[in-house]
Amino acid sequence: MPSLTLRFSFSGFPRSRCCSTPTPKLSSFTSFQTEVNFRSIMDRLTSAARLMIVSDLDHTMVDHHDPENLSLLRFNALWEANYRENSLLVFSTGRSPTLYKELRKEKPMLTPDITIMSVGTEITYGNSMEPDDGWEAFLNDKWDRKIVTEETSKFPELTLQSETEQRPHKVSFYVQKDKAQDITGTLSKRLEERGLDVKIIYSGGMDLDILPQGAGKGQALAYLLKKLKSEGKLPNNTLACGDSGNDAELFSIPDVYGVMVANAQEELLQWRAANAKDSPKVIHATERCAAGIIQAIGHFNLGPNTSPRDVTDMSDCKMENFVPAYEVVKFYLFFEKWRRGEIENSDLHLSNLKAVCRPSGTFVHPSGVEKYLEDCINTLRTCHGDKQGKQFRIWVDLVLPTQVGSDSWLVSFKKWELCGEERQCCITTVLLSSKNVTVADGLTWTHVHQTWLQGAAASDSATWFF
Repeated sequence: MPSLTLRFSFSGFPRSRCCSTPTPKLSSFTSFQTEVNFRSIMDRLTSAARLMIVSDLDHTMVDHHDPENLSLLRFNALWEANYRENSLLVFSTGRSPTLYKELRKEKPMLTPDITIMSVGTEITYGNSMEPDDGWEAFLNDKWDRKIVTEETSKFPELTLQSETEQRPHKVSFYVQKDKAQDITGTLSKRLEERGLDVKIIYSGGMDLDILPQGAGKGQALAYLLKKLKSEGKLPNNTLACGDSGNDAELFSIPDVYGVMVANAQEELLQWRAANAKDSPKVIHATERCAAGIIQAIGHFNLGPNTSPRDVTDMSDCKMENFVPAYEVVKFYLFFEKWRRGEIENSDLHLSNLKAVCRPSGTFVHPSGVEKYLEDCINTLRTCHGDKQGKQFRIWVDLVLPTQVGSDSWLVSFKKWELCGEERQCCITTVLLSSKNVTVADGLTWTHVHQTWLQGAAASDSATWFF
């Protein structure tokens, strides 16, 4: 059927145009920095990325039917503890930059290294979301937004989406499911007659997006892989994750693993039945959303797939070497469970915490007050279970360790607290030491320093612990 071809067709990245499109210089690819001043992607990766995850957001990474955001938080802990330092996280969404930023305010999401937005028509880097000018220039070929607008205005069945969703290389509509196929075929023919080379994607049972033929989530991923390869940093493995029709292209990229989450829509499952039913590299997970992504990591043996949030007793974790990021994630998961009253208020727990802190270790509160770490641990009794029964969660983002000595690491990250609708965040640096301890003992915390992230300070600084 013509509409299915237009909906899901993918012929790979156009070689002729790709080769004639200048690859942006390394400086434009690595110049940005996040708010915690971590090094740029290319500098951070000393070799090829261990794993690159390319995930849709709505109903894939983010489960809108999970008010506790538990599957997302499980993924967050897994990624920051095991992958952030030497892997790449890419969000690939149909959302415009405006709606993407709104989602980040609503959900406990990590900061991706790369963001693909507006159904593959915009690629940006880092928290500053610096755009890829080379990709924008590539999409201008045989594209005229004015002509698209003129032709689509002749179809009363098409309803324009909000102004935020109309982008330089994307025109978006709502259309009833039973009319989508006929409109897609007719509109494609008319635009071709006017000299345009476009792609029409119907997804979600209602969304119709018109893009340049070279655009789309799959084409954007192919572009990124080519770019990373030119830098000698092609990921060892890439996992694409999605749930709807506009994700189908992702699963057509050569040498890429794919997971369709358990809650994938019918349109995507129909594409799989027609195009990838027997492919060993594309699976339909039995778990929803981010839990399905974790499941796929294990299925394809891409790396660790046990989230620290799923470990009942963190002291039982057997590590082969010192992993500073894991120590940070482990500490703040304990702190969350302590305040939620999910672990016993006992001297043993506090003694174990003191055992991993240097007696003279210090903590600089975001208010500027400096205390001994042991004194901070003693005050934890006052907050045990104070968030019991509440939607209280803690997660860390951008956990990046730097070895600053033969036995010491400086770890920078964002530490977030969410309680109901209120969230706070601190830019945090921790100095960890392996001096006179074994891997089984865990790293020693010698210094913690925090400052409020602009616009995310607690209304009452006295209630902020660690």
